[in-house]
Amino acid sequence: MAENHKQPDLEVRVKNIIEVDGLKFKDLNNDGKLDPYEDWRLSPKERAENLVSLMNIDEKVGMMLINTRRMGLSQEDKEKTSHDGILDEAIVEKGESIFATSKVYGTTHTIEKRNLRHFILRDNFSPAEMAEWINKMNEVAEGTRLGIPNIIASNSRNENAEPIFGMNDAGGIFSTWPGTLGLAAAAKGDIKNGGDASLISEFAKIARDEWNATGIRKGYMYMADTVTDPRWQRIYGTFGEDPEFISDAISRLIKGFQGEELGEDSIAMTTKHFPGGGARENGFDPHYVEGKWNLYPTPGSLEKYHLPPFRAAVESGTSSIMPYYSIPSIKKSVVQEFEGEDIPFEEVGFAFNHYFLNHILRGELGFKGYINSDSGIINNMSWGVEELSEAERFAKAVNAGTDIVADTNDIENLKLAISKGWISEKRINEANVRLLTEMFTLGLFDDRTYNSPEVATSVVSNQANWDAAYEAHKKSVTILKNQNETLPLTADKLNDKKVYVEVLHKDSERAAAYTEKARKECQELGHYTLTDNYEEADVAIMFLHPKSGTYFNATPGLLELDICEDKVLSGLDGSLYQETTLTGMNQLKAVADDIHDRRGKVVVSVNVTLPWILGSVEPLADALVAGYDTFYNAQLEVLAGNTKPTGVLPLTLPASEDVIAVYQNGDCVSRNDVPGYDKDKYMPEGLSYAYKDSDGNVYKLGHGLTY
Repeated sequence: MAENHKQPDLEVRVKNIIEVDGLKFKDLNNDGKLDPYEDWRLSPKERAENLVSLMNIDEKVGMMLINTRRMGLSQEDKEKTSHDGILDEAIVEKGESIFATSKVYGTTHTIEKRNLRHFILRDNFSPAEMAEWINKMNEVAEGTRLGIPNIIASNSRNENAEPIFGMNDAGGIFSTWPGTLGLAAAAKGDIKNGGDASLISEFAKIARDEWNATGIRKGYMYMADTVTDPRWQRIYGTFGEDPEFISDAISRLIKGFQGEELGEDSIAMTTKHFPGGGARENGFDPHYVEGKWNLYPTPGSLEKYHLPPFRAAVESGTSSIMPYYSIPSIKKSVVQEFEGEDIPFEEVGFAFNHYFLNHILRGELGFKGYINSDSGIINNMSWGVEELSEAERFAKAVNAGTDIVADTNDIENLKLAISKGWISEKRINEANVRLLTEMFTLGLFDDRTYNSPEVATSVVSNQANWDAAYEAHKKSVTILKNQNETLPLTADKLNDKKVYVEVLHKDSERAAAYTEKARKECQELGHYTLTDNYEEADVAIMFLHPKSGTYFNATPGLLELDICEDKVLSGLDGSLYQETTLTGMNQLKAVADDIHDRRGKVVVSVNVTLPWILGSVEPLADALVAGYDTFYNAQLEVLAGNTKPTGVLPLTLPASEDVIAVYQNGDCVSRNDVPGYDKDKYMPEGLSYAYKDSDGNVYKLGHGLTY
């Protein structure tokens, strides 16, 4: 047996290494002999089954929870740290922070006494500091009874986006690509030009190397959700509205991060949010009670639009799948089918939904990995089971098929559910075997426990990775409108004409900082003659960063997609309120009017993080551009003609508020569960869903001009 296995390069910091048959093994339980779980010659599943047979109930319970864990570097009070300030040892009482749904203990106590081994990293320090933190975490874990290591998960870290908890926790440290919509815009542009989506594969392979070097081995990513409701606040984290493209992208991401099969160099992926979060009730998100329903008013929509990317994820071997918080609504849906069978809707969140997890995901789709709940299903977003106690919610989720519960360290209530006999020992063991099989497969028990901080620094600073990311930024730039060939702004066209650059944002302080950055990058290109006074400019380039809502709180009314300032809206309760999605609308108009009065040209770039309604902006622009958290310098290069634009829209932009209006009974004029490119099939007579500009361009999926 041994001849087929190469001796791993083992490192221990607390326990001993033993020799058997001339080979070396870690003696993780310190008993002086080789146990099957310590034997790297055996299969991951065999080792996991042996380890589970040795674990006590506390160790099994701890394995089934994953919680956010801060680095010691983020702790201001250094007396509340250990290991030279690397580990955070602070105690946080229940309710003191968003992470403390139950009392949070220090890192060492949590590993040693509460037996947690799965942790989510949201901090954003250097690669070397992250590697060293993970090393110290594993040093503590190695010293425990069975020496079970930790596994660190993170949300995506390679996209350029403003930080948002739970979506863009971290960015700018690893090679920084456009947002996921930008990756989609770039890859779909390549496909339109006769290529394929290999840009997504390249992205995943580069990101995988960077994650591997630091020791972050689990990705809470990517969103396989198909965008069907334009008001969903999380659209910027998706790959758009085309299920066929999303399926291809998700498959490439899984194979890029994990490899053809999960192995020692893989980043294990958690594909989310099964069975698709796009079918919202008028955009409201299930992070709050107003958004707890998934709606399927259209026959066949669940199978046709929402489930295909998850089928692709399963077929590509995703290591785990995360169900969404939401509840499938009986009242607001028609009967949905899958594989010719009617789907019975149990009105509970998908992490509690036995039919969806067992019959569809495991049975029909053939999923073999583990099911990882979204954060907070026991304490906060326990939709459909609110009347149950926390211990009963654990039982409901685990018995429905959820193997690990996210963002909690509430061992007490899970243990209570087991002690009451509400969860069988067989089911607890099954979940533990699944979870540990992944850890063994990733080599965490053997030669991948510890990582070199120096190697982490070296891998992440590889300039070729950053250059590839910059190319993707350029490819993502999407030209929506180009009246009278305003673009490209070649040297001939400019002929030393003065160019004014400004960034507008909902937050005026950010706008000022971004404007400074954009002007600096514009200067560095050496192509444009800049002025900071638009009244003497011949060309204005205006970058707009509209923002609407937050995904943790409902807006008083429907999420606003119009680019507007101080607009008076009506709340769902009938009260009036003001909404601003972009501060400086008067400034934008003043600049555009002044430039146009002097027969100059106005170029407007809109950051498409949501499917904005462009009626207040497009008429002001001679050329209109879409970016997706795309670097300014990359956009400026495309505008200059240094790079040919190839990006296309990954989703359809709505024509007006009329096409997304909501009737008094709560039904939307356009179907919440159907992507933009297909909405016209269900629109009232005389209404067309996609925006049409003054040149006759229709801003639908796949639109993008070139020159």
